[in-house]
Amino acid sequence: MSASDAARTAFLRACRLDVETRKPGNVSVASAGHNMTSAQFIASAGTAAAGLFTPRARVGARILDAVRRTFDAVGCNTNLGIVLLAAPLCAALERFDGDAPIDASRWRAATERVLAELDVDDARLAYRAIALANPGGLGDAPEQPVHAPPTVTLRAAMSLAADRDSIARQYENGFADIFGAGLDAVGAVSSATEHRAMLEAFLTFLSGWPDSHIVRKQGAAMAQSVTRDAAMHRANWHATGCPAESPALDRWDAELKARGINPGTSADLAVAALFVALTTSSANA
Repeated sequence: MSASDAARTAFLRACRLDVETRKPGNVSVASAGHNMTSAQFIASAGTAAAGLFTPRARVGARILDAVRRTFDAVGCNTNLGIVLLAAPLCAALERFDGDAPIDASRWRAATERVLAELDVDDARLAYRAIALANPGGLGDAPEQPVHAPPTVTLRAAMSLAADRDSIARQYENGFADIFGAGLDAVGAVSSATEHRAMLEAFLTFLSGWPDSHIVRKQGAAMAQSVTRDAAMHRANWHATGCPAESPALDRWDAELKARGINPGTSADLAVAALFVALTTSSANA
């Protein structure tokens, strides 16, 4: 299997783990929610991958193509955050020589080079994708609203939103949270530990800082409250040996969905971390 094929397989697996793993507040195979189902997320991943892995495409073009394909497939925004995170990572993979090993440190350096080369055209295409997905939040910066033509590079535009959006922050800090806290949480992923790794990454992000999606939808105070609860639940989960089935987490899942609370950004970050972990482990197996 080529490195590109391995990366695409890893991306699709990370997206499937996103819904196979019962993460509190998120849509899963076991628990639908927020007027969406796991089937929509799985379909979105398959169709978005075609745009994200287009050879030699610009980051902005990958984002817009993937979002358009998603809407054609499921008619709603299921994966904008995942697409925004995956596009620079996919572009960076093309910086590797054909026989060069893919390791996290080299991938992170290649991603930084991709981010440094983003231009206004990337911003224009990404703005169109964000406006199509209409998530709220990223377009609220008065300096560069997404419904107006951008005048700065995509990285600069994301930096304007970095203080309130964790996905935008990755563009500013060179994906430091993905290659740092995310990979630290995931650890060594094996077929027997994939679901545990996904839940660990999710709870790590959710307990580390307020979830951007909750901030946008329910406000900062609610997001901070969920972050405190996540830290407590993560500690209790660890204290009981990180079981595959957790009634306490299941109850919290039901409670969050009953209140319309969706920690979607933490899930997107977890998918990106698993994408990197699964790609590097498969490429060097």
